[in-house]
Amino acid sequence: ISGENETHVFISSGENVRLPCNNALHNCKSTVWMYNRFNYLAAVELIYLGKRKQNTESHERLSLGSDCSLNIKNITKEDYGSYICRQLTVNGQLQGPDASVDLHVLHVSSSSSQTEISAGSSVSLSCQLYSYDGVSCDYWISSEGIDLLWVNQAGDKLKISDSRYQISAPGHCIITLTTTLLNEDDNREWRCEVTQGDQVKTSVTYTVKIS
Repeated sequence: ISGENETHVFISSGENVRLPCNNALHNCKSTVWMYNRFNYLAAVELIYLGKRKQNTESHERLSLGSDCSLNIKNITKEDYGSYICRQLTVNGQLQGPDASVDLHVLHVSSSSSQTEISAGSSVSLSCQLYSYDGVSCDYWISSEGIDLLWVNQAGDKLKISDSRYQISAPGHCIITLTTTLLNEDDNREWRCEVTQGDQVKTSVTYTVKIS
């Protein structure tokens, strides 16, 4: 989803992502990447004049692409927010408009901390879309047709009417799947998807292990 000098990227936790910059120069020595989750005044510099800042929690996962794009490895739910690419001339003036990238991160958490769950146990899988406060997923759902849903491994949407599953959506940005596990659920996959119309923007798969 792109506007003028603004891009929205949907990614799942654990994946790698590339955030584009509107590079107008022959190298990245004047590139600055900033990040903020709440407001512009709280922006933190991640890359300054082409070099990675060492005082940020995510600095070891960051790298700069040859086109000045920002690469982030192993995305976490804490990485959501607004990223701004700015390019400066030798005298410190702006070289073209800023490129703004809003990163939305999809994350699934389980009510069980165990890696293997016994048959007969109830488990709840909570799927949440983390979005920049200035452009919340409430906005995307209402204006851009973004939706969250659970599907089975065959790709069929899990419906509230299915007696095996309880699907609840306590908010627009979160959807929860609750079920009682059966022996045949071992290695079964359930997938949470962010969709726009009939296009899947990103998804997270949760695989059940029965002890």
